[in-house]
Amino acid sequence: MNTHPTSTNNPVNDLNQPELVGVYGKYKITLEDKREVKFYRLSILLCALAFFSGLLHWIIWGSNSAWIWLLPMAAGLGLALKWIHIYLIPLHKALKILWAIGCTGIVLTLFKEGPENILHTFSFNPISSIAIGPFFAALTGLGIKEFFCFRRFEAIGLTIFIPIALLGHLSNVLDGAIVMALLTLSAFLLLILSIRKFGIDASADIGDKSVFEYLKKN
Repeated sequence: MNTHPTSTNNPVNDLNQPELVGVYGKYKITLEDKREVKFYRLSILLCALAFFSGLLHWIIWGSNSAWIWLLPMAAGLGLALKWIHIYLIPLHKALKILWAIGCTGIVLTLFKEGPENILHTFSFNPISSIAIGPFFAALTGLGIKEFFCFRRFEAIGLTIFIPIALLGHLSNVLDGAIVMALLTLSAFLLLILSIRKFGIDASADIGDKSVFEYLKKN
């Protein structure tokens, strides 16, 4: 799925790309399209590695310095949302806004509680997790896109386990150990998903470009 028409710095090479037939007409997958897909996949991998490594750090060595993994995780998700291909522009913008609000909440909590206490605060003061909630809502949105576009089983980590973990934590319904287990499982599934994406043709992530052109005109 695509949110914007792509340009290319190699028009001659793009002429050699095969022409595809979409629902609303013909189109080509350009070299620039393929670069964007590569950046998208690398960004998801960065987010997944940081998410999983941060939770392992927290489990093994405690939460004091595990907060540092939030930085590459936020960067990875932000970049993934920059290059994600979604037909509907309003939905794409909504995910970016949620990411920005969540990052703002993380920064404000960092300043208020201090870096060494931020994860401790989220863990022992459930109401404070509201500050980071929009960030994970954006991550869940990415998972929904991956699930409905590719039917990836691993995406349930983002679409089901993360919401259950955070809502369960916020409402004090779930024990902390269960919340941590759900988050760790989600991070592991995201890592698997991100690695498997490199074996898919770039056109799958780009989708039908003719649909975007149609939506742009109507």
